[in-house]
Amino acid sequence: FWRFPDRALGLDTLVLDAPRVMGVLNVTPDSFSDGGKYGGVAEAAQAGFEMARAGAAVIDIGGESTRPGAERVSAAEQVARVVPVVERLRALLDADDSAGVRAAVMSVDTTSAEVAAAALGAGASVINDVSAGREDPGMLGLAAERGCPVVLMHMRGQPSTMQAEPRYDDVVGELEGFLLERAAAAEAAGVARGQIAIDPGIGFGKTLDHNLALLRGVDRLAGHGYPVVVGVSRKRMIPAITGRGESAGDRLGGSIAGALDAARRGAVLLRVHDVAASRQALDVFGALLGWGDGRGSD
Repeated sequence: FWRFPDRALGLDTLVLDAPRVMGVLNVTPDSFSDGGKYGGVAEAAQAGFEMARAGAAVIDIGGESTRPGAERVSAAEQVARVVPVVERLRALLDADDSAGVRAAVMSVDTTSAEVAAAALGAGASVINDVSAGREDPGMLGLAAERGCPVVLMHMRGQPSTMQAEPRYDDVVGELEGFLLERAAAAEAAGVARGQIAIDPGIGFGKTLDHNLALLRGVDRLAGHGYPVVVGVSRKRMIPAITGRGESAGDRLGGSIAGALDAARRGAVLLRVHDVAASRQALDVFGALLGWGDGRGSD
């Protein structure tokens, strides 16, 4: 389980004994799937609240797009985008009568320690860093200081260059080594082992074959004891496989298939855009496989 020492209300832990849903809430104008979707702070916060009501255990809020080719966004601009949404959403979650909704936590999707610190101060509880703590040398120390969970993801290069002919000799082995090295770096910085999660970064500097190999290797990554986060939702690999779904919003079936297989192989956090459908699929899938009472949420 993850501990949240700064949580004043709700549960102070998130038990990862069954696959949980991490809902994607991008407050950006240019994310590949939902950029510019929300008209303002209130609308974005309400969307996050509806994700919690639909069964998301974590709402992942980002103020900088990491789609292929995306331009960088300053820390100040990210803070301006993210912090008001975190504050308003935390208030909505804490005021709800449902224990499951109140217990939902927020993660901040950023590579900047400045942004992460501001979001944590506003009510977020988890850091989700697609650079695995490499871009900002203060990130791992911040996670240690705050005692918060941190997700370490693999990305080849930068969003603007990551899809430029990615090559690996052994993609699963190379990413396994990278993620274990970054987890060790986090522990060396003072982050408790139980607060570290790893993410192979599907689509972040990988070809279709690389992505498929990594998804087939989730059980290998999970074998090291760190919670594994997987995000297949609406990725371009889906139309590459099926020949359908050129629009990101038309990739629900493929997204759910990828999430269920990742869960079967040991992933415990599934990063998704379509929370209600994904949660329903996981509940039924879990019941069929005998995961507890078949309900992945409260």
